[in-house]
Amino acid sequence: MAVNPIKAAITDVILTFLWMCCASSLGIGTTIIAAALGIQGSLTLVITTVLIAAVVFVFNFIGELLGGASFNPTGTILFYAAGLGDDSLFSMALRFPAQAVGAVGGALAMKELMPIRYQHMLGGPALKVDAHTGAIAEGVLTFVISLAVLIIIFKVSGGPMIKTWLIAVATVAMIIAGANYTGPSMNPVNAFGWAYVNDWHNTWEQFYVYWICPFVGAVLAAWVFRFLFPQPKMQKAHVKKE
Repeated sequence: MAVNPIKAAITDVILTFLWMCCASSLGIGTTIIAAALGIQGSLTLVITTVLIAAVVFVFNFIGELLGGASFNPTGTILFYAAGLGDDSLFSMALRFPAQAVGAVGGALAMKELMPIRYQHMLGGPALKVDAHTGAIAEGVLTFVISLAVLIIIFKVSGGPMIKTWLIAVATVAMIIAGANYTGPSMNPVNAFGWAYVNDWHNTWEQFYVYWICPFVGAVLAAWVFRFLFPQPKMQKAHVKKE
């Protein structure tokens, strides 16, 4: 069933706004919970993983309620390139700017609503290396997490909670791997929202590192997935017929 571009864009604004509010609070939430439980060091990663899994599970549910809303352009283009999504180039041309608007709104809202004592913990991905190194890092990280998501969703046995947990573990692993390079983001609008707040949204580095290379990584992951797990022609025909 083809996506209604206007409806998808509107619901994406809403979901991305909510996602930015929640995702921006994950680090703060980890700090508060760890302090309350007396947990230090690498064990705090367990808290972060649990929080990410819970948030992703809830947002996947909300996204389904909203008719397939999304908060990550690389996820949308990933499924499109893998031949598993219902989007068109036109619908994506509307959805991506809508997601960027939602991300900016969420980042601005968090700057206003977050208590002063936690303000210093807010902020998005930051480029910590030269642009070319950062671009390669962001592209590779997005490729790995995108391929992992496809494999977990379509090739790993288990229910939604198990798959969400595996995606959360993979996400935390990528965050650790990219911490000294790009943040990382692996979500262009997440990077754009905070770049707008910091007046860095209209630079070539922001577009190159956090938009172009993640898209390239996602598309390559989709192609690799299709190469590793080709769909039978009869199955493709059957799906199209339905």
